[in-house]
Amino acid sequence: MVFGDEQGEGWGATRDEAKRIFDLYTERGGNFFDTANNYCAGTSERWLGELIREERDRYVVATKYTAPSRFGDPNSGGNHRKALTQSLDASLKRLGTDYVDLYWVHVWEYLTPVDEVVRALDDAVRSGKVLYVGLSDTPAWVVSQANTLADLRGWSPAVAIQIQYSLLERTPERDLVPMADALDLGVLAWGPLAKGLLSGKYADGADGAGNLSRDDHRFNERNLAIVAEVGSIAEQLGVRPVQVALSWLRQRSDRVIPLVGARTAEQIAESLDSVEVELDQDQMQRLNELSDVSLGFPHDMIRSLRQRHRAAPGGNIR
Repeated sequence: MVFGDEQGEGWGATRDEAKRIFDLYTERGGNFFDTANNYCAGTSERWLGELIREERDRYVVATKYTAPSRFGDPNSGGNHRKALTQSLDASLKRLGTDYVDLYWVHVWEYLTPVDEVVRALDDAVRSGKVLYVGLSDTPAWVVSQANTLADLRGWSPAVAIQIQYSLLERTPERDLVPMADALDLGVLAWGPLAKGLLSGKYADGADGAGNLSRDDHRFNERNLAIVAEVGSIAEQLGVRPVQVALSWLRQRSDRVIPLVGARTAEQIAESLDSVEVELDQDQMQRLNELSDVSLGFPHDMIRSLRQRHRAAPGGNIR
């Protein structure tokens, strides 16, 4: 997402730094890249295409469509077939490849019928331009409907979802994560460090590197308590808070893959080191309890009923 420095110094990576990130990641065994048609106004796809060109088939490349390519033109963005066709061809050109391994609907826009999206994605797969499809930032009921349609009609189903998921954002556990378990979908978690809040760089009260300001809604009592516990566990283990936050997410489920971004090679190295960190049961429990969220209706009611019936078999439902 930050391969490109169009937004000014301090936000994205320069071309040279993008290559350093790429080289370090691939030397450590990394082979999966996630980008989108609108990241850094297309620069992300262009630079990534240059970097993968020599060994294209070695890498798993994912990109997305939905964002408009021409602002003010409703035909250039959205989930519909015309937007998909235009965006895919433009992405392939920027990436310098004739196929992408995984093609995402970037965000659900509630305008295009579900069956049109699923059929258009299936046509992209049948054309050979796409190998697999996924749904990002999409409600669980839409993903379920889409894959049910795909199953009934012999179309290509979504193989994964992409969601915002971290110690500070656990609401996907209400429906999205259980749905992924039920439908056997991969889960890619974006924002695993909550815009840097879980990295530890705000722990001393400073505003950090400009990603967050002190009036951001994330600076609340709950979140700061979680951040403090992450820092405490990191100190116990002799590692960085980044590695604790990413390890917690990996250990929540084998199907969850944290999507880590980096502006520097040092940042990606720090994130990759998290695979060597294992939290024990007590550390996981402390973080789980601090970050726990209400699952809402009907989940909380059902959980309460189960607990009541375990304590008093034969009790009334209400």
